[in-house]
Amino acid sequence: MPAYLDHAATTPISPPALAALTLELSRSGNPSSLHGSGRRARRIVEDARETLARAAGAHASEVIFTSGGTEADNLAVKGLFWAQRDEDRRRTRILCSPIEHPAVQDTVEWLERHEGARVTWLPVDGHGVVSVEALRAELAADSGSIALVSVMWANNEVGTVQGITDITSAAAAYGVPVHSDAVQAFGSLPVSFADSGLATMAVSAHKIGGPVGVGALFVGRSVKLTPVQHGGGQERDVRSGTLDRAGIAAFAAAADDVVAHLPAEAARIEALRNRLIQGVLREVPDAVLRGVPHPAPAGARLPGNAHFTFPGCEGDSLLFLLDLAGIESSTGSACTAGVPRPSHVLLAMGLPEDQARGAQRFSLGHTSTPEDVDAVVAALPAAYERARAAGMAASASSIRTAGTGFS
Repeated sequence: MPAYLDHAATTPISPPALAALTLELSRSGNPSSLHGSGRRARRIVEDARETLARAAGAHASEVIFTSGGTEADNLAVKGLFWAQRDEDRRRTRILCSPIEHPAVQDTVEWLERHEGARVTWLPVDGHGVVSVEALRAELAADSGSIALVSVMWANNEVGTVQGITDITSAAAAYGVPVHSDAVQAFGSLPVSFADSGLATMAVSAHKIGGPVGVGALFVGRSVKLTPVQHGGGQERDVRSGTLDRAGIAAFAAAADDVVAHLPAEAARIEALRNRLIQGVLREVPDAVLRGVPHPAPAGARLPGNAHFTFPGCEGDSLLFLLDLAGIESSTGSACTAGVPRPSHVLLAMGLPEDQARGAQRFSLGHTSTPEDVDAVVAALPAAYERARAAGMAASASSIRTAGTGFS
């Protein structure tokens, strides 16, 4: 079996979630139907809503089920923007961190292109921490033009955790709603929607041991959202569509399980992560840990995240060499049409493009073991040397080609 260190992308389904999913897939019933099977299906959904709300420190009425984190982010950002603009036509500005997941970043850019949104990208420091001072300055300068603020709870690439309550407190002084993508935070950190001060918060099942294809958006009871899709009026008339009863039941089972074991499991995973960081830096001295420095202050980095850049090599090359050695990791960067791109997160943190290209993210989760960590540390030096040699050869070839005038 390969050593799987890509839990930030998706984590294996947990036994309680698998049991709930299997049971509900063997049954029928539309939660919107009025007959016996429909009422039973509705009860399953509402019980799951209560369970998920408890796990996230929310009221059950604040849970809107979606198809995943991407839909939840789209619904929050578009829904808040449209609702705020409809109330006051001046509110066309969005304050957003430049290290957001594409589900938020691409949505904000779409609103800019098609809906007249004006976007201010809040600066981050070299560790990936959003500047609350810059946020306060923007709010003080012209809060009446701001429709919403969006800052993710914890970064999916470098694992940096933001001071969400500082952000929401700053915005609340001006009555500006804040959305947060908490997909990476929920299940890894203590998360309370009630205590956060957020207007909306997105989470996803498959990041916490649930199935792919189901997520939720937490929406404060006084928060107005304009729906993105229309139909049968399910989910407070905010998100129409037949509910995935089996997926929702499994999501709730995963959430209940992960939150029940969170303190002990987070400590176990954090210890494995520290072992990994120490081993990588010992065996590959050229590696540079990104995000907050090690050892990180309590709660400053996701417990399962270890993100490095490796000078002189392409992250994709290193990934494939590690894959051949039985190590599954991630570059954390987007790839379009087969052309690797440097991470927008690392670029926003101030890294030059050549350094950002050498990224590798190792993320641990509930199936991770000391043997997985040791396998990475053992395989990495040789893989890095080969990837660096390939990178140097490619660079030399490019220089020779440029010298001939051919491309």
